[in-house]
Amino acid sequence: MKFDLVIHNAVIVTVNPDFDIIKNGTVCIKDGVIHSVRQGGKDKAPCPSCEYIDAAGGIVMPGLVNAHTHLPMSLFRGLADDLALSEWLNDHIFPAEGRHISPETVRAGTILSCLEMLLSGTTTCCDGYFFEDEVAEMMFLSGIRAVAGQGVIDFPAPGVPDPSRNIDVAVEFVEKWRHRSPLVTPSIFCHSPYTCSAQTLKTAKQAADRLGVLFQIHVAETKSEREQSLAATGMTPVAYLDSLGVLDENTLAIHAVWVDETDMDILARRNVKIAHVPESNMKLAAGISPVHRMLEMGLMMGLGTDGCASNNNLDLFGEMDMAAKLHKVTAGDPTVMNARTVVRMATIGGARAIGLGDVIGSLEPGKQADIIIIDTRKPHLTPLYHPESHLVYSVQGADVRDVLVAGLALVRDYRPVFLDADEIRGEAAEIGARIKQSG
Repeated sequence: MKFDLVIHNAVIVTVNPDFDIIKNGTVCIKDGVIHSVRQGGKDKAPCPSCEYIDAAGGIVMPGLVNAHTHLPMSLFRGLADDLALSEWLNDHIFPAEGRHISPETVRAGTILSCLEMLLSGTTTCCDGYFFEDEVAEMMFLSGIRAVAGQGVIDFPAPGVPDPSRNIDVAVEFVEKWRHRSPLVTPSIFCHSPYTCSAQTLKTAKQAADRLGVLFQIHVAETKSEREQSLAATGMTPVAYLDSLGVLDENTLAIHAVWVDETDMDILARRNVKIAHVPESNMKLAAGISPVHRMLEMGLMMGLGTDGCASNNNLDLFGEMDMAAKLHKVTAGDPTVMNARTVVRMATIGGARAIGLGDVIGSLEPGKQADIIIIDTRKPHLTPLYHPESHLVYSVQGADVRDVLVAGLALVRDYRPVFLDADEIRGEAAEIGARIKQSG
């Protein structure tokens, strides 16, 4: 067989069930799918192919999966920092969205975020925002793989001035994108239990189930959210959502910071998926999610960055480093959240959490060839003893040399193949200047 592409001379971190690491490995790709992952020669590719990529001894691994993002919010990067969540959201972000979010700005912010993610090794993301049709179009243009969730909230929102149509708009979005692209999967994203009524939550979840798509929701992000829920309903946010019947294996719960043992037991029994976003939680002082305990209970968990307004970047390698260290110091145990655990969260864990675990997340025959190559010929990556440790504690997004999605190279030698980086940055900078001028 003649392959379309062969990557050779690689240290392959497969993230397969045995977490096999193959030195001098070779990945053979045909029709965008991984055909084989095996030992190969150092100096030449052993398989006939139309194209070869020499990894030069670098690390080859699955593309990273960002399990929670708000892509257009890259336009608000650094706009309102060092604030409590309620003040940040209500006094700065919501007003800024009301003044500045439009189809034009959503397209500009989304393509900027896609460029940032691809250049730093993220090949798949799970987004939730408004004007999501524009978001999905830019995702499609960029070539990234994505789950795109149309936002649902019970007050006027960008693109949905009439809240009574919030679910109708989400359903229309899902129906439009269900079969449009194999790379963009639609979803429904309810903002939170405190911005959506019980009826909205139930109706949105029923619509997601009927359409067979992921249901996303922010859950138990802050202490005040938990206290307000207890005061209003007599239940924690998790228990309240469970009482509405919206928690199941097709629900992605984002944050899950203020959860107790009973909450975690509910999440585990319902097989709810979790998106852990440690840097955003830390920056807004929301708290520290009991991730280690949830992993012990068997919860499926991915890693996300959140939006750039509360992070302030989309570098998932930095998120891995932070996740590992945060939970070690919190537990007082340096063995907690070891490197392999965190790498799994950023790859196969995230893929499973957003419903793509059979498609991506590991380098195995039959899976899509979403692959990144990390250049290890750098001082901070020398010497190389344990590749998985390097990935969590040493590698930075800027070390990613090549990026492929479905076997198609989107980044080669640190440069985007199809996107015009200067044009994208220029447009975003112009919009940022307008936002700054308007106050």
